[in-house]
Amino acid sequence: MENHNEPLYLYPVWIRLWHILNALFCLTLIITGLSIQFSNPTIMVKFRAAVAIHNVAGVLLSFNYILFFVGNLFTKNGSYYVFEVNGFFSRLKTQFHHYTIGVFKKEAAPFPVTLESKFNPLQQFSYVAVMYVILPLVILSGLGLLYPEITVNSLIGISGLDYTDLLHLFCGFMVTIFMCIHIYFCTFGKTAISNFKSIINGYH
Repeated sequence: MENHNEPLYLYPVWIRLWHILNALFCLTLIITGLSIQFSNPTIMVKFRAAVAIHNVAGVLLSFNYILFFVGNLFTKNGSYYVFEVNGFFSRLKTQFHHYTIGVFKKEAAPFPVTLESKFNPLQQFSYVAVMYVILPLVILSGLGLLYPEITVNSLIGISGLDYTDLLHLFCGFMVTIFMCIHIYFCTFGKTAISNFKSIINGYH
């Protein structure tokens, strides 16, 4: 039986490296993406520089995502993203109640972290949605904008680039919202910074 007071080694080197790079690339894309979207007046980075940096960061994020995907295929980390369908929404409701009410009453987490289960149901749901749906759509739509010759010319009389751009903006917005919530929830550890330390030393 696991002793929950003992530190658990949950984040091997490749996960920590990937996570840090992913965060840096995503933050760079968010800042430069906002600068491109609101280029007049310039809010952060000048338009030409923002476009160049955004493109490079997008390509690097794509390669980093391949590392994540392949790593999950061949290591135990992939199992953390697989959840039991039966009763899942009930567990999701329990975890949501904990995050919105229980945590402020200092109640114990309903789904404590173990070596077999690193994520609670709400984390599983959001991580699967972001990492296996939203982020791949960001990358694919970004490639479509970087290489417009590969996109559909038109659909229902509207330019395929317009659809691609809209998809890219929507998914980028969802990633931005996710990152803000993710950083906030990371403060819900034993201390406000303990979860941030985990991604440096590998121990929960």
